[in-house]
Amino acid sequence: MRSNSILGRRWIRWSFIFGCWTLFAAFFFGQGYIQQAYWGRADTWKEGLTSWLICAYLWAALTPLILRLARRFPIERNNWQRVLAIHVFSGAIVSLLQLSIYTVVRYLPFWAPARALTTTEAFQRVFIAEFHIGLLVYWAIIGLSHAFDYYHRYQERALQASQLETRLAQAQLDALRMQLHPHFLFNTLNTISVLMLKDVDAANRVLHRLSEMLRMTLKNINTQEVALRQELEFLELYLEIEEVRFRDRLTVRMKIDPATLDLRVPYLILQPLVENAIRHGIAPHERAGLIEITAERRNGTLQLRVRDNGDGLKQESQTRLGRGIGLANTQARLEQLYGAAHRFELGNAEGGGFMVTLAIPLRAGAALIAGE
Repeated sequence: MRSNSILGRRWIRWSFIFGCWTLFAAFFFGQGYIQQAYWGRADTWKEGLTSWLICAYLWAALTPLILRLARRFPIERNNWQRVLAIHVFSGAIVSLLQLSIYTVVRYLPFWAPARALTTTEAFQRVFIAEFHIGLLVYWAIIGLSHAFDYYHRYQERALQASQLETRLAQAQLDALRMQLHPHFLFNTLNTISVLMLKDVDAANRVLHRLSEMLRMTLKNINTQEVALRQELEFLELYLEIEEVRFRDRLTVRMKIDPATLDLRVPYLILQPLVENAIRHGIAPHERAGLIEITAERRNGTLQLRVRDNGDGLKQESQTRLGRGIGLANTQARLEQLYGAAHRFELGNAEGGGFMVTLAIPLRAGAALIAGE
């Protein structure tokens, strides 16, 4: 089935190419015929039609080669001088090849029995009249190929942007649900209720952090990436609430390279990772727990790591965890943002506990950092 589909696409492509070149021949033959009729020489229409069809179908046969050259050597901002030279040379070779074959075919004895021209004389005549036209045809095909490729890439980017916006909106809704789902909200309100009897100031701080989290989430409703500094500010609000809930049972240690603070990360990327660490590494135990969050540059990427000191997870539990809303959504967003340029790993850490690691391209502002 797959081979039939490939053959079908190739047949459609070749049919389209030959159809376009047939229209090309018909257009210029029509123009020439009108001129010949005006000068009283319309009886030469067969010779004109033959010439244009030979010319057009030779270019049709060469079109796949030219398209392959266009894709193999695309003209881009960082290489235009070298690639331009390649296409100038290739254009001359292709034009000469087309003219050579045209001369042999067009001036065969049975095509033009009355002509007393040698092959060399015929080629010289055709070269002087048609070589520059061949160059124009070559560059026209190159230009159309680039225009089509740019349009195709534009369509892909538009589709990816649309998918990314959908993922981002879903991530924001999921973040609100993970932060404020009934279980979390119950625990937070219960903490506030207890604190109101013992420590009113602490209860007010929790309420304030809760409102700040909501404000930041809604403020960045259309944001795809933020500076790591801003992402950590949001995470700290979340952790302050969790630290009040768990009191001395939760310790958070951050090892953030200052050089990474202005690098861009996907918005709301760390909170679900930390929540998973708390839920699976801290909450099930009565002993004190530690969560370690690190950010550093490594091998040309920004590497983020969230690790807990719990008991780790068995393989089947890791598989179920990877299908959870938080981690599955995180992985999907990374795939949309960075494609194959990212790395996302989760598993038991050496020395105990569970660790999630992600590595993404270095971005400062909206552009990739050069020279990393």
